[in-house]
Amino acid sequence: RVSSDHAKLSLASKFGADPRDVSALLVAARQAADALGICFHVGSQAMTPAAFAEAMTRVRTAIVDAAVTVDIVDVGGGFPSCYPGMEPPPLETYFAVIHQAFEALPISYSAELGCEPGRALCAEFASVLVRVEKRRGDELYINDGAYGALFDAAHIGWRYPVRLTRDEQSRVRSMKFSFYGPTCDDLDHMTGPFELPGDVGAGDYIEIGMLGAYGCAMRTQFNGFGVTHSAIVDDEPMASLYGASAPKRSNVVKL
Repeated sequence: RVSSDHAKLSLASKFGADPRDVSALLVAARQAADALGICFHVGSQAMTPAAFAEAMTRVRTAIVDAAVTVDIVDVGGGFPSCYPGMEPPPLETYFAVIHQAFEALPISYSAELGCEPGRALCAEFASVLVRVEKRRGDELYINDGAYGALFDAAHIGWRYPVRLTRDEQSRVRSMKFSFYGPTCDDLDHMTGPFELPGDVGAGDYIEIGMLGAYGCAMRTQFNGFGVTHSAIVDDEPMASLYGASAPKRSNVVKL
């Protein structure tokens, strides 16, 4: 078990072996397995490479204490994407820290390094287009919400980039809004804040971006809602950690 202190969503309370038990587990596994691996997870949306550096230090201690040969080190997930108010360093800095720590481990010369990126790979590759059904001051009632693609926006206060989609661009100054979803539940509320032009109103459409991670996966049909239409489009994401360094149309990240 490693720390999730640097992550926006912790996984440390549920997963991982107690550090006091790791040495005995490694010894027992080494005696029974042809290949021995160690894996960990620093938590979701790790905001600094230090999360992986600290975890690898704990891995090194475990290997030394157990005096075993390790064949695989899996650093898990936690690689971040960027959202309003959450702008982590470039992914290359994470990879560099992991490589440096891996090379310093007392492991087999043929040991493999693995990872399980999720959010960093897919977050920026999906948006949801919602319709404004009603406006009440700085509250917008929309046709998706806590029981749809905006689960995280409601339940853990995650903020997503938004933009008004009109034929003509609004010239009205932006203001901060919260969203209500279509169900009968008071919890179907996304506090945001989400910045949109001050003249947004019923009948307008809003693109909510960066929903490739967990957006579709968390959808339900609670209260009879949840019917959607999907479309493949070819435009740039609303935010990105890849920037100009990524080749156009590339969907491969090398670790």
